[in-house]
Amino acid sequence: MKLSHLKQIILYLKKFKKISAIYRVSDTVIKVVFDRDDTIYFNMQRSNSSIFKCSEYPRSKVYNAPFDVILSKRFNRSNILDVELLNGDKIIRFKTALSSAYKEEISYLQFEFTGKYTNVIILDEDNVVLEALRHVDLFSSFREVRVGQKLLDVPPAPFIPKEYPLDDVEAFLYATYQKEQDTKLNSLKKQKIALLNKKLKKLEKLYAKLDSQKELEAEAKKFEHYGNLVLSNVQNIKPYNKEIVLDDYDGSKVEMKLDKAYPTPFMISEMFFAKSKKAKQKAKNLHIEEESLRSKIEHTKLFMHTVQEAKDVAKIELLFPKKQQSKKLKVNDSIETFWIEGYKVELGKNEKGNIEVLKNAKARDIWLHMKERPSCHVIIHTDKQQLPQNIIATAARLCVDFTTTTKDRYLVDYTPRREVTIQNGANVLYNKYKTIEVDTREL
Repeated sequence: MKLSHLKQIILYLKKFKKISAIYRVSDTVIKVVFDRDDTIYFNMQRSNSSIFKCSEYPRSKVYNAPFDVILSKRFNRSNILDVELLNGDKIIRFKTALSSAYKEEISYLQFEFTGKYTNVIILDEDNVVLEALRHVDLFSSFREVRVGQKLLDVPPAPFIPKEYPLDDVEAFLYATYQKEQDTKLNSLKKQKIALLNKKLKKLEKLYAKLDSQKELEAEAKKFEHYGNLVLSNVQNIKPYNKEIVLDDYDGSKVEMKLDKAYPTPFMISEMFFAKSKKAKQKAKNLHIEEESLRSKIEHTKLFMHTVQEAKDVAKIELLFPKKQQSKKLKVNDSIETFWIEGYKVELGKNEKGNIEVLKNAKARDIWLHMKERPSCHVIIHTDKQQLPQNIIATAARLCVDFTTTTKDRYLVDYTPRREVTIQNGANVLYNKYKTIEVDTREL
């Protein structure tokens, strides 16, 4: 961030008297609620830091690292005693106090917009580090940031910065968010759609290569006929021949080329019967493979449409959660998994996936389905917690997005899993449900 902008933002921040709430909403973004209802976000990404305002920034998960615990303990419901640019540099420093029955506890919160060393540091009244977003050792920088150590000041900049006056600081903060989001959103969309398109082409290629049921049945019939013909001509077949010419029942010649040489005619016959059985089985189950690929293709197209229609980066991050580190987790390719503010949400890609999410759900998990029409089944795993309404609303939107691309107003029913009775397959009956409206039209 430009020092000139920070100077003007400081004047804007001086009007606030209290930090009502403060917590991380993503790995590098901290939400600060001032005076109960004025929210400002501090994006502390290295070399790309910013301060912005927006109507809503979804919380990716609940953070409980030592930094987050101290941040909450020291600054939630704290009074702001002062806010300044430390030594006139790119460091916003809040001086706060928490009043208790015993004494007033002074704390400092520093947002350091210093490029490579961008950081958030929590200090006590003696300037000793209590915690930091990033710990820095002496091998990385002359200025150590370590719990229990006194923090040194950043040396003054060896130049006089240019001035960039702002007409309206609040408008600038909203514009900063919009500009960052537009750039990042367009980049993410291109990246994720390219990834999904690659997957789609692979699935379509597999679908195009599927055997024809008629051809498989004809092949099964041919191999069965060859097996019977070999048995009928055992005396005419010499061992270890790789080519056999036999008279068919109608007098025509049948030429058979074998994959390898067999010592006896009976082994040749068994080989043909085995091939016939395999072709019959493949023909019988072809519709299962065909339906599986078709549902995966349709799901991928819905996924691409959902990405294309995403209005913010948070939606893309929701659709593409970070991979789980554990290699022991078995991935079910008929289920799509998302994380909404720490809640695990599972969505069936097809009938098999819908059945699986129903079977895996616990009694108090929340089940969602579009009202009175076929749709994917969605389960929110609650872990017996009270579910916030915004989580249900986001999951309901996923239910619609992965069912239809038509923009309209839709109703989605939701109820605890215990209220859902499976009839057969993914067909269910349910009662004691509530309904939420999802509007996918352009506003």
